[in-house]
Amino acid sequence: MDNSNTYVAIMAGGIGSRFWPASRAARPKQFLDILGVGKSLLRLTFERFLKLCPASHIYIVTNKQYAELVKEQLPEISDNQILTEPSRNNTAPCIAYTAFKLDALNPEANLVVAPSDHIILNEEAFIQALQQGLAFTARHDALLTLGIQPTRPDTGYGYINYEKDYSSTLNGGAAPSGPGIHKVLNFTEKPPLEKAREYLFSGDYLWNAGIFVWRVESVLKAFREYAGDIHRILAAGAGQYNTPAEQAFIDEAYPTTPSISVDYAIMERAPNVYTIPSSFGWSDLGTWASLHAESLPDEHGNVVQGDKVKLSDTYNCLVRAPKGKRIVLGGLDDFIIVDEGDALLIWPKNREQEIKQVTKEIEKEGDL
Repeated sequence: MDNSNTYVAIMAGGIGSRFWPASRAARPKQFLDILGVGKSLLRLTFERFLKLCPASHIYIVTNKQYAELVKEQLPEISDNQILTEPSRNNTAPCIAYTAFKLDALNPEANLVVAPSDHIILNEEAFIQALQQGLAFTARHDALLTLGIQPTRPDTGYGYINYEKDYSSTLNGGAAPSGPGIHKVLNFTEKPPLEKAREYLFSGDYLWNAGIFVWRVESVLKAFREYAGDIHRILAAGAGQYNTPAEQAFIDEAYPTTPSISVDYAIMERAPNVYTIPSSFGWSDLGTWASLHAESLPDEHGNVVQGDKVKLSDTYNCLVRAPKGKRIVLGGLDDFIIVDEGDALLIWPKNREQEIKQVTKEIEKEGDL
């Protein structure tokens, strides 16, 4: 497959507060070796996409304060490949900014947008799904998202309701959607457990992974039609993208864009949305419990990162400790224990959704 028009944008601007105390405002989780494999999540994501396109076609969208961290971890990319947001305005402005910038470089650009902090266990299947999506969007005015085949009634994900047997006509021609490409009927927010069970058993729903494929021409058209404010504000920078004037324009204009997700801004409103039902060992790695679930436990269900950790009568725990620090734990079941040297978290795993609120309180104290 010719990949000369294939580009990737990795979104790496979040704080990852649910991974406190490892993830901090100054060095969030995407820059950490959360998996204990010697590479950060961002580095792993970047290397994964090298199987799809060259390093020169991979762009990182991040907050301004993380530009140096990106350069440090991805020395292969140029400064022009790092898009620095002066404010956190959610995913729609960030994606529109990327699309305008790439449109100025290559109007034929066919773009994959993905978060920086996901686990993909079967990278070959992941790349194949993206190549299928890119081939589809190269030919059609379509907004495509990878949907994950659900394996459990999870209440932590949004869901995609899709037509299972659908052959569409696109762009006025008799072009079938193709094997594996399905029309999206609607997106639904994180459901209660009973509803999640219904979705799972119906077979008509996928998890929304937040991984998108589209030509920049198609996504800019969608922004123009469904999120006009974002399009108007960022279109004013035409002629300044990929020049020394770009950052000054973005610093002034970007904070005035509405703070809204790309799902709300365009995906839930556009008629030309498609999905590829996929299965490649995906996790969004949103919480410590998800890290525990995706890691290989010992015979007692414990996952340990640390070289001097001793456990006694301890089960189903996640333990993360600094190298060389002696940690002794006893009589614990289903806990998260994270020691970062200057901060220690000990929390019941089944109540980990509370961690985000606690970090907000710590942030108010100026100690995050």
